Amino acid sequence: METCLCNCVILITGASGGMGAGLARKFAAEGSHLVLHYHKGRSRVERLQRELGGIQSIAVAADLSKEKDARRMLTRTIEHFGRVDSLVANAGAWETHDVLLHNMSTSQWRRTIDGVLTTTFFTVREFLRVVERQKKGNVTLISSTAAVFGEAGHADYAAAKAAILYGLTRSLKNEIVRLAPHTKDYCGGRVNCVCPGWTVVPRLTARLRSPSNIRKVTATMALPQLARPDDIANAVVFLSSDTLARHITGQLLVIAGGMEGRQLWEPDQVDPDLV
Repeated sequence: METCLCNCVILITGASGGMGAGLARKFAAEGSHLVLHYHKGRSRVERLQRELGGIQSIAVAADLSKEKDARRMLTRTIEHFGRVDSLVANAGAWETHDVLLHNMSTSQWRRTIDGVLTTTFFTVREFLRVVERQKKGNVTLISSTAAVFGEAGHADYAAAKAAILYGLTRSLKNEIVRLAPHTKDYCGGRVNCVCPGWTVVPRLTARLRSPSNIRKVTATMALPQLARPDDIANAVVFLSSDTLARHITGQLLVIAGGMEGRQLWEPDQVDPDLV
């Protein structure tokens, strides 16, 4: 099926990470022009650009927890390409170690909220200001299964991602169409959200080396296998296409092999006499 994304300008935040790089490769395969945001991963983004060969792309550094950096990122995009057709809000920083809420510091809570939710707010706000001028544009927000099921030891991350999944997605799908209304020839502005589950990316490498960890995280999946970045990217490309997804907005897509929730206890941790 034809996505009609050739020559469209796609802004991907967090493009230096495993998920972001996977997204970039899929959009490049469609012939899209790319804006590859990074915070500290300059060398990884430059390597990605070389890999993508003749695809037109620019790399933009920004700390998206700062308003001025988010604004500068969009300004740089417009200066170079003249427009931006799709935003994939993928960037997000969080504490990887388990910390139960009663032990969580205020600084960690605020750091995670800023790193996940505030960065998305600043990025989407600046993008919508562009959409208002050009009367076109769509957004795919990247949330997480932690937002759907919760995640013990990461309540800060789950709360921030849930705000993106529910509050932002469902509110913004009603706002963007007022900035980019549908016409005879245009479907109208759209906002959707993708929730990846456990995915094979570099930041999870250490945790996924353990067979017992793999068995635990796949135990509640109908398809007991880990996702790859391509699994997420295929869905995001689809949702970013005004041709394929022209009548899809405000939707929440969980990509996690049919996950139904987290396994809370190992079998040997349950006392049958107390069940």
